[in-house]
Amino acid sequence: MRVLACLAALLIATFAAPVIADDAVPPSALVARRTYLAKAADCAGCHTAQPDDGKPQPRPFAGDIALGSPFGKIWSSNITPDPQHGIGRYRYEDFARALREDVTPDGKHLYPAMPYPSFSKIDDNDMHALYAYFMQAVEPVNQAAPETRLPFPFDQRWALAFWNFAFAPSEPFSPGPKRDAQWNRGAYLVQSLGHCGACHTPRGPAYNERGYDESSKTYLTSGTNDHWYAPNLTSLEGAGLGRVSAAGIASFLKTGHGNGLVPFGSMIEVVEDSTQYMNEQDLALIAAYLKSLPANGSGGDPQSPAAKQSLAALQTGEVERPGAGLQANCARYHRSDGAGVTMKFPRLAGNPAVLADQPESLVRLLLESGHALSTDYGPPPKQMPAFGKKLTDTEIVRVLTFVRSAWGNDAPAVTTRDVERVRKALAKP
Repeated sequence: MRVLACLAALLIATFAAPVIADDAVPPSALVARRTYLAKAADCAGCHTAQPDDGKPQPRPFAGDIALGSPFGKIWSSNITPDPQHGIGRYRYEDFARALREDVTPDGKHLYPAMPYPSFSKIDDNDMHALYAYFMQAVEPVNQAAPETRLPFPFDQRWALAFWNFAFAPSEPFSPGPKRDAQWNRGAYLVQSLGHCGACHTPRGPAYNERGYDESSKTYLTSGTNDHWYAPNLTSLEGAGLGRVSAAGIASFLKTGHGNGLVPFGSMIEVVEDSTQYMNEQDLALIAAYLKSLPANGSGGDPQSPAAKQSLAALQTGEVERPGAGLQANCARYHRSDGAGVTMKFPRLAGNPAVLADQPESLVRLLLESGHALSTDYGPPPKQMPAFGKKLTDTEIVRVLTFVRSAWGNDAPAVTTRDVERVRKALAKP
């Protein structure tokens, strides 16, 4: 479903101005707005299964997706308006409470794999629109999602009430009083509907996000989810977005390509199911908000002596060190200077994911690759081959260490322990 470009003005006005009653909005614009918000919240990402060859086409929002967590698999629920297996019996108050407070009408607590700490910031106008969308525009699916069964003590859902009290915010979004409406709109989208912090903010010992807005120095400074390392989104020069332009961020979210970067892991679904459908103005405001975040975290200082030394070595042809020979296979696509190919293959030089402190995502990409990105606005998808059966752990260590220390990159070396850990985790059922 395409979002009409004219919605930008409507959405900005809705956020900054008094609430407009639904009966004052033309029916076509009302439907489009509700659909837009469901896309912006990426509800499909966790509640609509990906197509699988040989199996029936997945039903939208029927759940049945296993979400990885340190405690075991958490299955996403059916959120269609089916009265038996879905949310068909939910009143608006039930719907809003489930999204904001993690409690279903029967009193059951939801696991924090559902980003209710972020959804607590969704304003009433948008919450009503989302409720109307799921009750009126989504087809009911009479299908029960698998039941989540975590080991003791994590199966004791009643304990989540205490977890919420200690760690989960419940306040609505609070606009920055010294910021303009555009900045606040970008902050609102990132912190609430976009729930970016659910993946990109590190978690504490209790699996709690260590910050929910820019007032925290740990907010959006990277996180690990299901063996994917979500990069730093602050203005950090190396492993963050310091060297990525606002226009590049917006293009990345719209087309899957921006400043030589492409998404990987679960971010592919975010772009495919959510951000590609957002209008240009909202994407620009998201990018502007992210660029306004001060540099926090660590990783890949481009001005370090090691980074300058590796850049000088490549410029003079001094590249005979472990990994250089294997890296020649990568150079066919990412180029010998690490610059990649615009709108085709990502750059490796100065790539925040390459410079991240944790190499988990790079190891996983090399071992098993990932499905190719496909959007309505970007180029045809390109698939990276998997090397898990072609390269030994030692060879993977050499090539990734080379990539993380070449072209001016300065990131910690990869170890065989890093590779072994990811291999072992991916081998688990």
